[in-house]
Amino acid sequence: MGEQTTEQESKWYAVQTYAGHENKVKTLVERRIDEQPGESIEEKEIREVLVPTHEVVEVKGGKKISKSKRLYPGYVLVRMILNERTMHEINNIQGVIKFVGGDTSPQPLRAEEMNKILGVETAIEVEGAEELRVPFYVGQSVEVAGGPFSDFTGQVEAVDQEKGKVKVLVSLFGRSTTIELDYTQLKGY
Repeated sequence: MGEQTTEQESKWYAVQTYAGHENKVKTLVERRIDEQPGESIEEKEIREVLVPTHEVVEVKGGKKISKSKRLYPGYVLVRMILNERTMHEINNIQGVIKFVGGDTSPQPLRAEEMNKILGVETAIEVEGAEELRVPFYVGQSVEVAGGPFSDFTGQVEAVDQEKGKVKVLVSLFGRSTTIELDYTQLKGY
């Protein structure tokens, strides 16, 4: 059974923006939504705009800081009925570069893609969950910035994203030794 599509069905489309202009474009699209005729959102051709974000924990100056980061820098998502008028309106918003997937008939995002994106947003908004992002990778050279191994240098052997721990191979008394540290105790090169 194929999916039936009507002309009035709204879909999500990715729109490329200038870097750093995502929130500005979102505000301008929201203004266009408000200016459209129709009482309910389902009567409008442009219906929703989204800048997908997620919470990450970063280390700055040895302190853990939680902040919101864009999932897709340089892109906003717009739920709309695709036609010449709506494409023209979105393309003429300041900061918009183009629709992703073609200039004449952009392809909508698949349902699975949107469920994944909306699922990330929902988990954060509802549960206040945070994603711990350890900014190191296996093989990276690092310097120990805190604790008893301060000023030692070594190479990352393993990263535990869930616990925020990093195993580092250091030279201790002329022998290679693996130590496990909290990622806040390390500086990368």
